[in-house]
Amino acid sequence: MQSTSPATSPPEAFPAQTHSVAQIFTTVLSRGPLTRSEVAERTGLSAAAVTKAVRPLIEAGYLVEDTDDARRALGRPANPVRVDGGRALFIGVKATGDELIGVLTDLCCRIRVARRLSLTDPAPAAVLAAIAELVRELLTEAEGFGVPVLGLGLAVSGEVDRAEGVVRYSPFLEWRDVALGELAHSATGLPVTVENDVRALTVAEQWFGAGVGLSDFALVTVGAGIGCGLVVHGRVVAGAHGVAGEIGHVAIDPAGPMCRCGNRGCVEAIAADPAILARITVTTGAEVTDSAHAVDLARRGHPGVREVYAAAGEAIGRGIATVANLFGPERVIISGEGLAAYDLFADQIRDTFAAYAFGSAAQCDVQTRPLPYEEWARGAAATAIQSFIRADTHQQRTNGAVAPA
Repeated sequence: MQSTSPATSPPEAFPAQTHSVAQIFTTVLSRGPLTRSEVAERTGLSAAAVTKAVRPLIEAGYLVEDTDDARRALGRPANPVRVDGGRALFIGVKATGDELIGVLTDLCCRIRVARRLSLTDPAPAAVLAAIAELVRELLTEAEGFGVPVLGLGLAVSGEVDRAEGVVRYSPFLEWRDVALGELAHSATGLPVTVENDVRALTVAEQWFGAGVGLSDFALVTVGAGIGCGLVVHGRVVAGAHGVAGEIGHVAIDPAGPMCRCGNRGCVEAIAADPAILARITVTTGAEVTDSAHAVDLARRGHPGVREVYAAAGEAIGRGIATVANLFGPERVIISGEGLAAYDLFADQIRDTFAAYAFGSAAQCDVQTRPLPYEEWARGAAATAIQSFIRADTHQQRTNGAVAPA
């Protein structure tokens, strides 16, 4: 399969990266425009270090000075710097069990184009061909912007080894040990970052969403599964083996329903959409095949259906309390397609969280944030931007995949 890329000359290379350059650029990206003194204050770096790092970033065109927004610093005017979002483009693709959602973003991760493509076959070869098709379409769209696409981010559910670009296990695609980074690089010619979908969304929330400025927070997703992304001391936690924050597989009822992981009574076995649908089918005696039908039955007061959602809310509340007790986040953000039924179990989530959170962990700010799948794809693009920024800082290049170690 031929590599494809926009017929445009690349921008000047990103300045030779050090940890401080990446830290400064990321700070301006998520919090800017900022003056140099504000950057120093937020990063804890010296004014001299900030000035030294900012200068080549401006010369290369990745940062620009806002001369019209001069602020006072030590009695003298100071021009804020901001990221030039139009300097480069990135592609993000989120894979579900039956669909690819792709976005073209600028360097500030603002979505410029969004596309969807159905998946009829979950086999790796078929999904890879669909990814290549979607990327070609987005690359064609990118030609109109006059700057190149510098990276591709792929977000997949399950166990993902980002450093190696390998999907170790994806339950919805039924994949094991798929070298997606290598395969996608060969198919597209782009540097590829492969990440767990919830962690990718967490990166986007950390940089651009409800996690901006927070050192410690968690993102809990409810829907086809129950996922959790963790940010601890400003870093997204991946775990030693690509598994972290799996609150969906915290067992809360040893006598509960069987989970797809092989255990009983996991949060996911009670609160994920498939578990809710199965239990409502048993409760009503009629097959309930989609969430919209289930929500409609509950809101019309069908006997027993609201109790199913109440049990789901209690399970989610216990899962969130476990996160709060273990990590003490400032905020827990609840998102995912399952929020369509949030009014049916919101009270149970709040009450159960309050009951099981220990001590001051109960002060954790719990928010809901509905996010469409395009935002998940944007998260994939954010990981590609992250890899681009950090490409020379503790980087591993494996089979064409680019990702920080």
